[in-house]
Amino acid sequence: MELSGNWNYPTQYHFGAGRIGTLVESASALGMTAPLVVTDPGIAALGFLQEIMVSLRAGGLKPALFSEIKPNPTGKNIDAGAAAYRDGRHDGVIAVGGGSALDAGKAIALVCKQNRPLWDFIDEGDNWARVQADMVPSIIAVPTTAGTGSEVGRASVILDEEVHIKRIIFHPKMMPALVVADPELTVGLPAKLTAATGIDALAHNLEAYCAPGYHPMAVGIAVEGMRLIRAWLPKAVADGSDIEARSHMLVASSMGATAFQRGLGGIHALAHPLGALYDAHHGLLNAILMPYVLVANRPAIECIITDLTRSLGFESTGFDSFLDWVLELRQDLEIPHTLVSIGIDDRDAEKIGTMAEVDPTAGTNPIRFTAIEYAEIFRMSVEGKLPR
Repeated sequence: MELSGNWNYPTQYHFGAGRIGTLVESASALGMTAPLVVTDPGIAALGFLQEIMVSLRAGGLKPALFSEIKPNPTGKNIDAGAAAYRDGRHDGVIAVGGGSALDAGKAIALVCKQNRPLWDFIDEGDNWARVQADMVPSIIAVPTTAGTGSEVGRASVILDEEVHIKRIIFHPKMMPALVVADPELTVGLPAKLTAATGIDALAHNLEAYCAPGYHPMAVGIAVEGMRLIRAWLPKAVADGSDIEARSHMLVASSMGATAFQRGLGGIHALAHPLGALYDAHHGLLNAILMPYVLVANRPAIECIITDLTRSLGFESTGFDSFLDWVLELRQDLEIPHTLVSIGIDDRDAEKIGTMAEVDPTAGTNPIRFTAIEYAEIFRMSVEGKLPR
């Protein structure tokens, strides 16, 4: 089977090895003549990014590069990018990279021509209606990791440094007009980042699957996303040049972000404050937290997790079998078992519990945990105590 194609769900999606070669044509088709290419400093230093810039210029476009983005992008990063967009008189955004770059690129596109500051568009109530939608330029997303799935999302997670809170910025126009998903761009991702971002994709699919509410389409996408991750993530980590594995993981990542229209949950509710306070890698946080939140949610999800193990073809079905698989997968991929192993202790447990309880993703966790309960889950993940 040829792993390539053009799709239109949830947006226009050009997928396959070598598809980055269509970028110039696609940008021109969207009316871009002077796009702002948004990426992070690491990607900016890589050869393929320079090749993208050369190809855009050779195609008659006048691109400029903005790469002042932190691993957890901040409001100041977005303001600086919006200023660069205006100063350069750009007419579109091409976001290239992992979740940080894609989130930043989408947020820059949202605010660059607005008369309100970024934080006026926090995903609360009808704040999204404040956006002058006809002023938001087209966005092309080029993912280089298989994790967040931000390329098919209508929101960005941005750190408010003044209060150390990760905030969700939302508007339908933040959905990229086009995704160019080329697995060859993910080949250079180191094994540890491949593992962490891959389990981030698993967390998205898993929490979407477990979220309450009726959304059979999201459930079906989430199940298939997890099947692909189970089959291909270990191979992508073991051999980063395995294009077949990279291809399936890139799609599974987009599937997770499509499925979590249904909601996320406690893994993200804890990961967001931890990322804000400790500037830790989001995917790695999700990977460490996953089994602790699974066990805490067990009373509400045991039956559907049993169904999931049947759908995924587990030889031994049931919640314990799924939990054992998660633990074994993490061990095989050399994911730490505790937060303390990445330098996070429990001195701020109460504060983190309070932040987790009010995080937007907590609203669709299968159990509405209190701040005290979130603090206890956090302590267990610091110490490595996993009740069975």
